[in-house]
Amino acid sequence: MPREIITIQVGQCGNQIGMEFWKQLCLEHGIGKDGLLEDFATQGGDRKDVFFYQADDQHYIPRALLMDLEPRVINGIKTSEYRNLYNHENIYVSDHGGGAGNNWASGYHQGEQVVEEIMDMVDREADGSESLEGFVLCHSIAGGTGSGMGSYILETLNDRYSKKLVQTYSVFPNQNETSDVVVQPYNSLLTLKRLTLNADCVVVLDNTALNRIAVERLNLTNPTFAQTNSLVSTVMSASTTTLRYPGYMNNDLVGLLASLVPTPRCHFLMTGYTPLTVERQANMIRKTTVLDVMRRLLQTKNIMCSSYARTKEASQAKYISILNIIQGEVDPTQVHESLQRIRERKLVNFIEWGPASIQVALSRKSPYVQTPHRVSGLMLANHTSIRHLFAKCISSYNQLRKKQAFIDNYRKFPMFADNDLSEFDESREVIESLVSEYKACESPDYIKWGMEDSGKSSIVSELDSKLVLISAERYDDPHGLERFDFFSTESFRVMSLPCRPELGVPFPQFHDSNRPFFLSSQRTVSLSFSSRVEYPSIPSNDEISISIQLNKRRKQSTQTSSHDFLKSTQPLIHSLSLSRSYINSSISSLGFSLLLLLRF
Repeated sequence: MPREIITIQVGQCGNQIGMEFWKQLCLEHGIGKDGLLEDFATQGGDRKDVFFYQADDQHYIPRALLMDLEPRVINGIKTSEYRNLYNHENIYVSDHGGGAGNNWASGYHQGEQVVEEIMDMVDREADGSESLEGFVLCHSIAGGTGSGMGSYILETLNDRYSKKLVQTYSVFPNQNETSDVVVQPYNSLLTLKRLTLNADCVVVLDNTALNRIAVERLNLTNPTFAQTNSLVSTVMSASTTTLRYPGYMNNDLVGLLASLVPTPRCHFLMTGYTPLTVERQANMIRKTTVLDVMRRLLQTKNIMCSSYARTKEASQAKYISILNIIQGEVDPTQVHESLQRIRERKLVNFIEWGPASIQVALSRKSPYVQTPHRVSGLMLANHTSIRHLFAKCISSYNQLRKKQAFIDNYRKFPMFADNDLSEFDESREVIESLVSEYKACESPDYIKWGMEDSGKSSIVSELDSKLVLISAERYDDPHGLERFDFFSTESFRVMSLPCRPELGVPFPQFHDSNRPFFLSSQRTVSLSFSSRVEYPSIPSNDEISISIQLNKRRKQSTQTSSHDFLKSTQPLIHSLSLSRSYINSSISSLGFSLLLLLRF
């Protein structure tokens, strides 16, 4: 049974690299420009159903959705040689055609307004799949449409298809050139927050490294977008080879990513490919062996991501996981010998806190595409040096934010109305936390990162160093309800956490517990419930239910173990003991569910 994948292309960059990707897939599967199978494509053995489906007239249609807020790129696709390949019902272009003006807030707001129309397209494609595995999003993080609208689509997919994988191919801006998008640092930071919280895997495609590879490795003096996009399409097609030419392992997306992503947030992958070609012209490599390919993949000059690390920091960086996809005529014994040689020469510096090694997936080459090389390879690697790329984004953001430059362009939209810039601060904190986690991965005791000493009590836990308890005031409602107002000085996300019986704090059953909590513009939260409270039996297992208000628009529920979610700290215990005495003295007959605030 095929595990279908739906590709979503957003913005100018997303549609351009997506177009090159589909060109490459058509070549590898023997599909013509009109979607019909070529006469010579008779060998079979490939799975076209993962990315294509057949229409009633037997021509193949990509499972792709093309979206943009300005028509130039999509009109180019509609008038190209591949205009009959796509399903035109899956193309969305904004009516006004004005684009997002390289403004993340504009793209996000416009995506919010047309989300139903877009999700109808997604639902139609999902319903047409037998066993949908996930989504692939192609976009850039620095512009307006790909970053802003892409962020909103990412959040919506995570909400509506929470059990499906979401992988993104995200193009990062060129840091070595002066960008014509002056608000690029703002857009990048806001998008990175969504990629951290809502994506299962992010393949980082850094324009800085792509340009460097094109100049140094391919001897192109002034590489064009088309040439760098062909490098991206090569990586995208090679990373999906094991899905389209299945073997005994790594033949679905979850199997491909499971070994690469050790913890939920550390899911940013860098790539390397060798030997590289552009526009069907071979570069200087003439002979390829498995050892040669695997050794070249580990060289910094072949990795499509710039780390911006200093020499000392670069020497401390470590690989968390590596997956090499080797294509061509390969004997498994050659792979074992190559791995042995790499281990003997200590070419790879792996983490110390977990089992780590180079995993190798062997894949067939397309019989319809002739290449000058016998063996080619792609590396997908989770490497701690990628944190320097995120730190660079934070540094660029801080320089602009310090001067409050161009902020007025964002205040025009609802998310930043009334001079509410908390979204910027939250985004920076999320990325700073991500940088800290990747840095912690370099140390041998990463497993204990963020945890207290094991000797302390495990009943109560530490949520985060930024956890605070808000004040509560009680007064009588004229309608006979006990009413509490909870005040906060900043705009936080609100978390309702049932208190544990070991602390002596009762766990009430609210009659209106499904009511979401919202922060108003005055930073006030009101909660009403009946004075007749029932106390359910405390479950014997250690599970607690947590309701999280993700933002001012939607709510998500999840379950987690108290041992995973809570850890012992004196400040938190002190806060809990204070609230317990408050409850016992004031509302002991009523019961109370402790409200905690968590700032991400």
